[in-house]
Amino acid sequence: MKVIVGSENPTKIEAVKQALKEFSQFDKAEVSGVRVDSEVHKQPKNMEQTVQGAMNRARNAFVGCDLSVGLESGLIEVPNSKSGYMDITMCAIYDGQNFHLGGSSVFEYPKSMIDLVFSEDYEIGEAAKKAGFSDDSSIGSREGMIHVLTKGYLNRTEYSKQSVITALVHLLNPEHY
Repeated sequence: MKVIVGSENPTKIEAVKQALKEFSQFDKAEVSGVRVDSEVHKQPKNMEQTVQGAMNRARNAFVGCDLSVGLESGLIEVPNSKSGYMDITMCAIYDGQNFHLGGSSVFEYPKSMIDLVFSEDYEIGEAAKKAGFSDDSSIGSREGMIHVLTKGYLNRTEYSKQSVITALVHLLNPEHY
């Protein structure tokens, strides 16, 4: 089985590899990544953009494979949160005909970062650097801000892996979907 991830981000590719290895029907999958356009804003700011970005990545990566995977992290409005927003990673698995969606748990960035995303149109990595949380504006290609904010307990690969596993629900239970 050949699986293509719609990204060259090593954390996203590794998340798909790790998730698929958990299930016997996918554990021999050959996983690789390709650069594709998400066709949404560089920093999705609502659930619609985040889901659409994941789906676009999966659709655009579906070339010569059995399944393609799109992962997109974005902000969603959450009432009573301190900044008004939380981060979620959405996964779209595409089989050439249907999309299978899943999502990660959510967490909140510091308000100073969210303010930069909305006032200066920064991506999260840029906001993290400007707000003093990281010296690395490409932190999302490594351990991610989740790693910084959880004091090393959870990294971006593990966080993204959650969304892949939840997107596999349809493929693991086809009789119900």
